[in-house]
Amino acid sequence: MGERMRRRNIYSESQENSGLYEFLICNALTQEMDERAQQEEFLPHKSNGKKISQFTDFEGKTSFGMSVFNLSNAIMGSGILGLSYALSNTGIILFPILLTCIAVLSSYSIHLLLRSAGVVGIRAYEQLGKRALGHTGKILAAVVITMHNIGAMSSYLFIVKYELPLVIQAFLGLQHSTGEWFLNGNYLIIIVSICIILPLALMRQLGYLGYTSGFSLTCMVFFLISVIYKKFNIPCPLQGFSNYTAVNISIDVECEAKYFTINQQTAYTVPILAFAFVCHPEVLPIYTELHNPTKRRMQAIANVSILGMFVMYLLTAIFGYLTFFANTEAELLHTYSKVDPLDTLILCVRLAVLVAVTLTVPVVLFPIRRALLQLLFPEKPFHWARHIFIAVCLLFFVNLLVIFVPNIRDIFGIIGATSAPSLIFILPGLFYIRIVPKDQEPTFSRPKIQAACFTALGFIFMSMSLTFIALDWINGENRSGGGH
Repeated sequence: MGERMRRRNIYSESQENSGLYEFLICNALTQEMDERAQQEEFLPHKSNGKKISQFTDFEGKTSFGMSVFNLSNAIMGSGILGLSYALSNTGIILFPILLTCIAVLSSYSIHLLLRSAGVVGIRAYEQLGKRALGHTGKILAAVVITMHNIGAMSSYLFIVKYELPLVIQAFLGLQHSTGEWFLNGNYLIIIVSICIILPLALMRQLGYLGYTSGFSLTCMVFFLISVIYKKFNIPCPLQGFSNYTAVNISIDVECEAKYFTINQQTAYTVPILAFAFVCHPEVLPIYTELHNPTKRRMQAIANVSILGMFVMYLLTAIFGYLTFFANTEAELLHTYSKVDPLDTLILCVRLAVLVAVTLTVPVVLFPIRRALLQLLFPEKPFHWARHIFIAVCLLFFVNLLVIFVPNIRDIFGIIGATSAPSLIFILPGLFYIRIVPKDQEPTFSRPKIQAACFTALGFIFMSMSLTFIALDWINGENRSGGGH
């Protein structure tokens, strides 16, 4: 009798354990299915139980951190060198307000872009343009991305052209250029393009550049720390070397910060700010290569990147301006060099900035090549010959542009006033209105009305900026800013 009861208890316990195991297994399978559904949120179409790879022939392997590095590196470029000048033409109070508005609007526009991509399962900017506006939209998106990123690459190589000769000159202990070929910026950008930029640009996947992007950001953090340190190290009024002191740097300069400033040079401020936050051409390529890709995860990457760059921009602009006040030039490093061209710390800062902007060029080249491939070879599989040929042609063209266009603000002002509003405001808003179905968001729903206002704001912003810049040219104002 006791043996029978013991067997019955063992059987009962085994039944309970079996039920518990079944519950745990079912729960684990349910969680796995939820995770897969979230990962496939932007890949809704399936065939034979397998995911269709709509944009790439490989699974995304880039981590969250590496994606933040790449996107932050795409946001931060040579624009940071012009922010102190932008602040000097807006004021300490107005500048942070403008910077905050541009940062928030940039984040919102990325939300619109990701939302549109999620509806149709497309992560190619040009294909979104085709889906929204037909073949014309595809061409428009490709042209805007190409124009913007060529402007960005040009501005980065401008830094190399003007700063690398100064670094070499300081290393050699020369106070004047001797005219040697290795002190010629035109020769140096060609050498840098062939030896450093081209090999990185030939990598097949953007995710591989995460390490170089992280190193680039580290260099710019060092630049920021140096700018803060120099604020307390350089006296005001400025007393530079007599042979290097600019005309507008004198001992009689007024060392007083201005809270609100409105002048004709303010016309350049908003385009420079807008250009400084544009990362939209890189968003979808980075999203394509992201491990465990979801809209929420990619939006978090964008928000972290924008916030980090916002803090860096704000601190650099404020401390750079509070160092030189009214004598702040369009390119901050040149202002430092005219105070003391042989300063050891400034030499290290130049090296850091040169490394940072050089390593950024391959990141912004990827979206241009992708846009051209989508436009010229939309149905063709990957081929190394096309991959290499387009990279070489782009670098050749940008080198020509940098050699023959004399002023960096021409790049910031014109490109920022045209392509930046298109990428931040106009195209994401149009994509959202045209792509999101009416059964999900009616035409007069709040999100679509917001998107329409967002698009209209882009057209207003573009028109005003171009008008102000044209008036600046017509009136013959000095636009060189002492930089180049």
